Amino acid sequence: MANFTMKTFLLSIATLLFVLSSSVIAGSDSPFIVAHKKATLNRLKSGAEKVSVSIDIYNQGSAAAYDVSLTDDGWTPEIFQLVSGNTSISWERLDVGAALSHSFELESNVKTVFYSTPAVVTFRVPTKAALQEAYSTSILPLEILSDKPKESPLNLRLLANYGSLVSVISIVVLFVYLVATPSKSGAAKGSKKKR
Repeated sequence: MANFTMKTFLLSIATLLFVLSSSVIAGSDSPFIVAHKKATLNRLKSGAEKVSVSIDIYNQGSAAAYDVSLTDDGWTPEIFQLVSGNTSISWERLDVGAALSHSFELESNVKTVFYSTPAVVTFRVPTKAALQEAYSTSILPLEILSDKPKESPLNLRLLANYGSLVSVISIVVLFVYLVATPSKSGAAKGSKKKR
């Protein structure tokens, strides 16, 4: 009889755990937004620097996101002028597993190191009243109009011309060294056998 009540108790615990876990899984039907921001610099002949910004948004969740809006307004107007595109955009929907992409270009003629803020993605989930927010990845500091050291073309030419020759000679020398040098463990074994 005691065995029967123990089985009933374990069965009721297992049922309770199943109900709780299924409610947690059902409650997790929501979008999971991942945004990746990247920026590239391109020096112009006019003495300015062009910044190309692209932001990719992914929905890695298990439900669609609605009224998706992207805002990237951390670009200081004293430093940057918008050349093409917009720093904010919106979409009606982002389905599960889908991706959206947005890009724009800025121009600057101010020499500085600029630290950009992450872009903000807001979206609506049908099961929640408040708008949800997600932030993009940060980018490395942008060194606008910095003096970059020039690589010597002589070093690259020497490496291209003689790099493979140096590699082959190094491998041959290493092989000869390994063959000509007696093994220490073999020498130790030989001296033990003579005794």
